[in-house]
Amino acid sequence: MRVITLEDHFTTPMAKGLLPPENEARRHHRAEMNKRLGFDSEAALLDMGKARIAAMDAAGIDFQVMSMTAPGCQAYEADTSIPLARDANDRMHAAIKANPTRLGGFAALPTADPAEAAKELERGVKQLGLKGALINGHTRGSYMDDKKYWVIFEAAQAMGVPIYLHPTMPPPTVIKTHFQDYAELAGAAWGFAADTGAHYLRLVFAGIYDTFPDLKIIVGHMGEGLPFCMQRLNLHCEMDAAHRGLKKSPLRYLRENMLITTSGNFSIPAFMCCYLELGPDNIMFSVDWPYEKNSDGTDMLHHLPVCPQDLEKISYRNAERILGLK
Repeated sequence: MRVITLEDHFTTPMAKGLLPPENEARRHHRAEMNKRLGFDSEAALLDMGKARIAAMDAAGIDFQVMSMTAPGCQAYEADTSIPLARDANDRMHAAIKANPTRLGGFAALPTADPAEAAKELERGVKQLGLKGALINGHTRGSYMDDKKYWVIFEAAQAMGVPIYLHPTMPPPTVIKTHFQDYAELAGAAWGFAADTGAHYLRLVFAGIYDTFPDLKIIVGHMGEGLPFCMQRLNLHCEMDAAHRGLKKSPLRYLRENMLITTSGNFSIPAFMCCYLELGPDNIMFSVDWPYEKNSDGTDMLHHLPVCPQDLEKISYRNAERILGLK
């Protein structure tokens, strides 16, 4: 059975050079995470070749769709993010050319300039052969439900490629309100899901799928917790969605439009919730390399209590269909 994974990250020297120095708590966290992983995640982010392919081989992964790690281009204004995106996409293109049967990519987009981001998405797809784009959450506190960004969604729908809505750290005001003195909760432990789930719901309630009915948006980490809450959400917001003029109920938008991956969340009970709420056609396997071990992801994949046909959909067929992979 083929295995495709599509939330797996890289960085570039330019991107690393823009990051502020890590504080002691962050250095300690990274060191302990690397002990758990058994490898240096920072070195793995910079490798888009031999070591990455070897790690895929060791876990039985056939194809990996790479993307620029958070904060990506979303942390910077246009004068920085435009060259950052072009450099990242060109480097990714070169890595894919070296291993075309093993690697693909999602474009990095300079969302601080939405028109330029749409142009870079078109360049990435039509000239570089990338499979869509990955956007690392809000752009310096600005969310994609703002209509100024919808030129990006228009371009994605026109080309038939997905947008992967990936987490980043919540805005500083949210961190101060919710996570002051508890910084360890602001990221992957809790804050990522809370912020990305809210971001996706803002898009739904802004009418993204009424405007772009064929648009494909992917969210990771078992849907950032949304499948667990979608029934309650609908119970309390269906009348508000109708009052906004939306054509469907929130539950219908989530069931009919939301695409999710298993990235970084290798809990079979969590998977079963997603499977029962969304069905097998809307779930794709992913790992979240190098923040997670490939083998942890594939071990869960091969123990999922689903029929062989659904397992194939989750393992590779859905990704082939949604990303246009051969």
